[in-house]
Amino acid sequence: MREANGTASPAPVPAPVSEGGIAVTDVAYPPDWPMEGLNLDFHDLPHASSIIEWWYLNAHLKAEDGRPLGLFCSFFRVILKKDEKTEKPVYGHLLAWAVSDTTTKRYLSESRVEGHTVEWGLDRLRKGEGVRDPRIRRALEEILVRGSVPLPDRRFDGPVNVALDRLELDYSGTTLRKEGDGTYHVHLQGEKAACDLRFRPLKAPVRHGHDGVVYGPEGDDMFYYFIPRHAVEGEVTLDGKSQKVTGEGWYDHEFGGQREDKKRYRPAARDTAWNWFAVQLKDGREITAAVLEELSSRRVLDSMAVLVEKDGTTSRSPGVSEGVTRWWQSVRSFERYPAEGFLKVPGLGIDIELWATFEDQEFVTLMSKPSFWEGQATVKGRVGGLPVEGMCYFEHSGYSTTETLPDFFNAVGRVVRRSVYDLLPERPTKEQALELFASRDHPHMLDGLEYDRLSRHVFDPVREIAKRGGKAWRSYAALACCDVVGGDSRRAARWLGLLEILHTGSLIVDDVEDRSTVRRGGPAAHVIYGEAIAINSASAAYFMGQGLGSDSERMEPTSDEKLRVYDLYFEGMRAAHAGQALDIAGCDDLVDEVVRTGDGRRLEAHILGVHRLKTGAPVAGLARMGVVAGKGSRAQEDGLAHFFENLGIAFQIVDDVLNLRGFEGKLKNLGEDLSEGKATLPVAKALPRMDPDARTAFVHLLREHTKDARVLRGMIDSLERVHALDDCLTQAKDLIEDSWAAVQPMLPDSIAKMMLRAFSWYVIERQY
Repeated sequence: MREANGTASPAPVPAPVSEGGIAVTDVAYPPDWPMEGLNLDFHDLPHASSIIEWWYLNAHLKAEDGRPLGLFCSFFRVILKKDEKTEKPVYGHLLAWAVSDTTTKRYLSESRVEGHTVEWGLDRLRKGEGVRDPRIRRALEEILVRGSVPLPDRRFDGPVNVALDRLELDYSGTTLRKEGDGTYHVHLQGEKAACDLRFRPLKAPVRHGHDGVVYGPEGDDMFYYFIPRHAVEGEVTLDGKSQKVTGEGWYDHEFGGQREDKKRYRPAARDTAWNWFAVQLKDGREITAAVLEELSSRRVLDSMAVLVEKDGTTSRSPGVSEGVTRWWQSVRSFERYPAEGFLKVPGLGIDIELWATFEDQEFVTLMSKPSFWEGQATVKGRVGGLPVEGMCYFEHSGYSTTETLPDFFNAVGRVVRRSVYDLLPERPTKEQALELFASRDHPHMLDGLEYDRLSRHVFDPVREIAKRGGKAWRSYAALACCDVVGGDSRRAARWLGLLEILHTGSLIVDDVEDRSTVRRGGPAAHVIYGEAIAINSASAAYFMGQGLGSDSERMEPTSDEKLRVYDLYFEGMRAAHAGQALDIAGCDDLVDEVVRTGDGRRLEAHILGVHRLKTGAPVAGLARMGVVAGKGSRAQEDGLAHFFENLGIAFQIVDDVLNLRGFEGKLKNLGEDLSEGKATLPVAKALPRMDPDARTAFVHLLREHTKDARVLRGMIDSLERVHALDDCLTQAKDLIEDSWAAVQPMLPDSIAKMMLRAFSWYVIERQY
């Protein structure tokens, strides 16, 4: 969907005649497509000509207890390859379904795949298909070569059977069957929910697209028909309790895909995305609309809307305009999705607005990397000049903004900053002020005070530095560890802002201690607000950590778990301050010892110890907190803490190298650590490898704090000649690889694990 800007206009659609002059009607479609007639006894069945085919249903339901529910399910059948001996197609089968519980705002999703789709996915990866980021691709490959399917996707528990002479799909106990009276009977069985529903058609089938043909980006067209309204009844089981449900449903069937004999009659497009709407109005009419576009050019490849009247007659128009008036961003995938939007089709007199019944209806799966939004919405507006309202199922797929790790962490940073603003509002309410500055148990503490004045003088420095961005990976660490042990990081989403507030406080103090005047491309906080206000603000930020347990209703920690989180938090704080003290004090005596003896072991151990205290120990504590929130085992906690401790040390080692080599070959401040006289790990490794005179000369230059770029370049070259920088990077890599090898077997293979593994490579490969 496009951002709403008040100037929305109907999206252009491709002409039915291509640049080469081949009309759609001139394309030879397969004989099992219903180009002249639509007979569901035949066309509901699997199509031998199709590369990909799916059967889809959704429903808006009401349970016995009055609870509104939504449901969708998709049964996919895909040709993976041809058998080398028989040349017959080898099919893969995939299943995706979810229940939307509007009352509790829970989205209970299930995704299943066949085992041999792993081999197919691995083959695609090795061809460079499917995953853009090379590190994410390597991480996924590690999982697939073990024969695993990354959670939340799971293998089918048993065989998949597809009848060819009737509509009867049995995907390991989850079934779709068409009964003799034309009713579609779907039985869904999952770990979180179960459904047994019958969809009785109330209207005749309708062709979508261009008389049933939906254009594809490379001649991979599909045939698409739907039945827009059914009476639905049956049972839904949630939390072990079954309830009878009734409601209204929708049925889609689509088949086609790339064919060896296809004629390319439209320009090729590979990076495609789409929005799809299925609207059921209370007045008995239905609307469906779809827009397919190429992301890189925002070229609309196909656009069509169909209005179905109460009596079943239809009208259609290609001029679909859709947009977003409010976005929602996930804290699992960090993708963003429409929460509110509009759909306009001037040719059909359609002008409606849509609101998600709740925001988090994100379907996380590698079937459609890394996720898509498929959920329930309410609609209101006008059709043909008349006011209308109703319900809708809406799909937003392919619009990923986090396909590369830099993009992913940019998105993480945006979410973290927004969380900081939410936690530290400029004009807090009374409830917020009590949480920030006092206690709900002692409200009189703020009597007579202006809350915005408190906020301005206590937290403005933190807000100022936080708004400039940053890596935000420390905040990500806690949530990643919650998910990677099987927890739900959405329950700990508040931590994103709290941990960034803590980190920002430490940066403010660092700048005062180091007399730094610049932070994140702007003046340091103490330059703007003065040292006294800056130090006080930073100190207050440290105590925001008490709020880690304030979301207890969602996280449901036990008293012991909450106490352990507090212990881990303060343990990390003590370590960070100890490391900062040692960093400030320096280690000139250890450098002198190396000059004198040529033995750098004590110096190197000291520098690594400072890295461990300043960065490794605090981030290890965050990892432990995440495991506690995710209800992981103590072995998982210890393993992930060791991994993140090493990751923090490796991060600092790579920073030492980047200070000398630059990021992506660029040096912002040439050898800044050297000009400050700082003994970093590259220096500790290099000095013992130099002859005594060279060691003495190097340390003499180091203590001159030279700003001369020529001299600094010569010092860097001397470190390069003895391979100190290369050896630092090797050490950083070994720290990560060794600790990952230890913890990896303890963690179930999952998308969260894949992203964590890719992130570890990102840390040590930032120079590339």
